[in-house]
Amino acid sequence: MSDGVGSGERATSVDEVVALYERWGPERYDEVVSQLDHALQTAAVARAERAGDALVAAALLHDVGHLLAMADPAGSTAPAAVDLGHEERGAAWLADLFGPEVTGPIALHVAAKRYLCAVGPDYADDLSAGSARSLALQGGPMDPDEVQAFAADPGGAHAVALRTWDDAGKVDGLDVAPLDAYRDLLERLSRR
Repeated sequence: MSDGVGSGERATSVDEVVALYERWGPERYDEVVSQLDHALQTAAVARAERAGDALVAAALLHDVGHLLAMADPAGSTAPAAVDLGHEERGAAWLADLFGPEVTGPIALHVAAKRYLCAVGPDYADDLSAGSARSLALQGGPMDPDEVQAFAADPGGAHAVALRTWDDAGKVDGLDVAPLDAYRDLLERLSRR
């Protein structure tokens, strides 16, 4: 049974987002680090590369769709061989709270992985084991038409940046700022 954290169709407050990470963040989803550690590391890499606030928030929140699946009793029974579309689910859940400058890169970060695998075949060799497994479920490397469409998308560059930070945010034991260090940033970016 769901505990109510993240159970609505849309996030209603930064408090709700933080509560979702506090409740489900310690869980792992096919990586060596927890969801929370991965989120914090990804955001730390974005900050280290001097990304703007919206992209740092996107880096922190990019896998919120995985947490929503964990919070959803129906989602927790989905077979591991099914792509749950976490990027779309997460972006949609955050859409009333944050603008497209935050949710756009989140919605496209899986497409960015597929794009990078298509345009740089060596890129796939460096994916984590979890990312390599999910790539097949997500459609594999893009075909030439998909590459062309992604390259023309104005949000593609931000999604590619997010994807590279995502790849770097999977280091067991890395010391980074805690979730509370991002609360003010999320509040400033929030529409509510």
